[in-house]
Amino acid sequence: MRFRLGGVLAFCLSFAAPLIAQDVTLTSRDGSVEIPGTLLGYDGEFYRIRSIYGELTLDGSGVLCTGPGCPDLDTFVANIRISGSSVIGEHLIPELIQAFAKQHEFSVDVHRADAGKIFELSEIATGQSAARFTVTLSTSSEGFADLLTEEADIAMSMRDSLPQEDEHGIKAGFGSFSDPGHSQVIALDALVPVVSPKNPVHDISPENLAMVFAGEITNWNILGGLDAPIILHLQSKDSGLLHGFNRQIMASPGRQLADNIYRHPTTDELVLAVAKDPFAVGLSTLSKHAGIRQLHLVGGCGFRALAEPQAIKSDDYPLNLPMYLYVRSRRLPAIGREFLRFNRSPDAQTAVLRAGFIDQTISRTAIGQQGNRLANAIHAAGDEIKLPELKRLVGAMDGARRLSVTFRFDDGSSRLNAQSRSNIALLAHALETGGISAKNLIFVGFSDGEGSADANQKLSKNRAASVRTAVLQQAAAADPGRVSIGIEGFGEALPMACDDTDWGRQINRRVEVWVR
Repeated sequence: MRFRLGGVLAFCLSFAAPLIAQDVTLTSRDGSVEIPGTLLGYDGEFYRIRSIYGELTLDGSGVLCTGPGCPDLDTFVANIRISGSSVIGEHLIPELIQAFAKQHEFSVDVHRADAGKIFELSEIATGQSAARFTVTLSTSSEGFADLLTEEADIAMSMRDSLPQEDEHGIKAGFGSFSDPGHSQVIALDALVPVVSPKNPVHDISPENLAMVFAGEITNWNILGGLDAPIILHLQSKDSGLLHGFNRQIMASPGRQLADNIYRHPTTDELVLAVAKDPFAVGLSTLSKHAGIRQLHLVGGCGFRALAEPQAIKSDDYPLNLPMYLYVRSRRLPAIGREFLRFNRSPDAQTAVLRAGFIDQTISRTAIGQQGNRLANAIHAAGDEIKLPELKRLVGAMDGARRLSVTFRFDDGSSRLNAQSRSNIALLAHALETGGISAKNLIFVGFSDGEGSADANQKLSKNRAASVRTAVLQQAAAADPGRVSIGIEGFGEALPMACDDTDWGRQINRRVEVWVR
């Protein structure tokens, strides 16, 4: 709330001053209004104070600060506190900070701190301090807790926010973490089932994977392997890496993880343990599976889900691991806001690759590279999908390329999931900056096989229209004459996974983006 106070507020404040335990007083430049209160923060531009009227944010250019709590404006250095997932904080954030500093001609000094590091940024030309990034390594849950208690400005998470965390955010007064603008996906990874290279098993169905980690399948011979016990390995229970696995693989049949699981504080330790044991199985990340072999996920209807960069970018792989930064609705210091904007830049995507993760650069796949998708469509076509509809689908794909941004929805909902909400901003930015050099852009909706084919075709087209609307609303600065933007819907005609499982149906419910 900028400093726009009228006579009524001035009158009220003149009587309110003695009632507040104050450590600062903010006075308008002409001296007509004084606001006493407790200083909650200063970001180099705005003061944030607690007064009897609640929390106020005041433009520093319009007020003078007096009192023991006032910051020294001459020596002020913005401190951006980042807390949460050690996977992000240890491997990715340092690369992004270094790339950000290089782009803005800052030098970087790194110091060790309790449970993390401090990155001091200074102007190369003058040596003057510009900012301090304090990175605290813990877990995704701790990151959200620090954000809620105002001990962090940015939370790092390997999962989207939980319902209880959204509720706490609402109670704290800055809204649900799942609301637009609170999160940003900065990189991608994937969770993969892994075994020793000596293990002869290469494929596993998601159903069997759930039964293995629930302790219902205990011998490798049931999966086509040797007659030997299955030894289970996972990360610690509070790891954000397992959130998607528990929700998509374990939760749908209502199973619980077995008790006889070896737990590891880091994925590196898990990988070492699995590599040494030919009868072990674990869950690792795609970025950390050197020395072990991933098991391919195979559905009962023959679909294979491979953890490959293109499939992960387009969210076609069921165990994606988006890497999130979450913020409160309050303003960050200017350099913090600039850092978040930088994370969408080409330089940031190069830093993501350098850190060993999958970037979000929008890529394109031509129809000639989508043979498996078309073969699956023909193989899985039921009685309701007739040849003319398949011909219409192939005709629409002819000459078009599929973008790697795909939009999917929360379980049993028309609401976009967290990664898709980030994709809205990603695609809108590309439209505004000319990052998509195409004459035609088509939002193409698909559904699962539940219900009638006609109803699903209409539903899929409506979903495509809603996603298009969301992108265009965010791409306010885009040139409307540069690209024609259409919609299409093909219902259940192009499945990406088996429709007999919850996770398969969720994969099939999507909106793709094609360009010509």
